[in-house]
Amino acid sequence: MAGSCRVIDDFAKDNLHGRLRRDREALLWKLDGLSEYDARRPLTATGTNLLGLVKHVATVEARYFGEVFGRPSPEPLPRWQDYDGSDLWATEDETRDQIIGFCRRTWEHSDATINELPLDAPGHVPWWPEPCPNTNLFAIMVHVLGESIRHAGHADILREGLDGRTGVRAENEQQIDEEARAAYCAKIEQAARSAAPNKA
Repeated sequence: MAGSCRVIDDFAKDNLHGRLRRDREALLWKLDGLSEYDARRPLTATGTNLLGLVKHVATVEARYFGEVFGRPSPEPLPRWQDYDGSDLWATEDETRDQIIGFCRRTWEHSDATINELPLDAPGHVPWWPEPCPNTNLFAIMVHVLGESIRHAGHADILREGLDGRTGVRAENEQQIDEEARAAYCAKIEQAARSAAPNKA
């Protein structure tokens, strides 16, 4: 019985870890080919921007796969108690290469935590409210994957709004057919207008 549980644990860990790796790269790819301005500028009313999303997701990983398991990130991070949202945007002094380098070093540290600990390894999240701060690697992997997917979705929409580019990786990208896109949007617009109540 113990052997079968180990097989299930290994499968679950490998599956979650593979999804996390895929979504990391997909998020990073959203910066590809953008000017410094477009990578950094606020694209929503709340200031959401592509380089900031990349920086934020790396910071999330650094915290959750670092201090939660007593394996602090080698990268300098502000104390979680002092969180001020500065991980959601890039200052003029931070280069894109610096942020991408931070991401890749964080991934390496996170991967080491995931590879070295069992799924039931205990962790403690001091910024989670009582009575939930005690957790384990499995729950943290699910949590971080959820965060990564959520922000990758944000990045998808932001990048599409900038230049129409879509997809999760370069090899899946298709040539943009502006005419087909316009026809598709027109069909959806017509359906929305038809469903809306008539106004007198």
